[in-house]
Amino acid sequence: MTNKINTDAKPDLRIVETESAVYDLMRAPETTADRVKRLQMEAHSLALEEIEALEKLLLDAAAKARAIADGGDAYPVGAREIASRLAADLPTKAETIKTIVHRVG
Repeated sequence: MTNKINTDAKPDLRIVETESAVYDLMRAPETTADRVKRLQMEAHSLALEEIEALEKLLLDAAAKARAIADGGDAYPVGAREIASRLAADLPTKAETIKTIVHRVG
């Protein structure tokens, strides 16, 4: 019986997030204070992801509002007016959020 090794098989590689840490088995167990710090950092990272998603949604909404505002007679006048205001206002709000986040860190 011969064992045949498949050299064409791709290795099972997985991407690990940059925040992920390899746990050192020789290290003493994590203290409560260390755990609190780690969890706070994770919560902060998650919050930043949510804020980035909000910024993207605001910019997408501004683009949609601009399309409606420029849509002509196909849209009611009041809807075009509100869409025009949103198209002007939302990118500014998104930029303000981004500035606040970068200032805080």
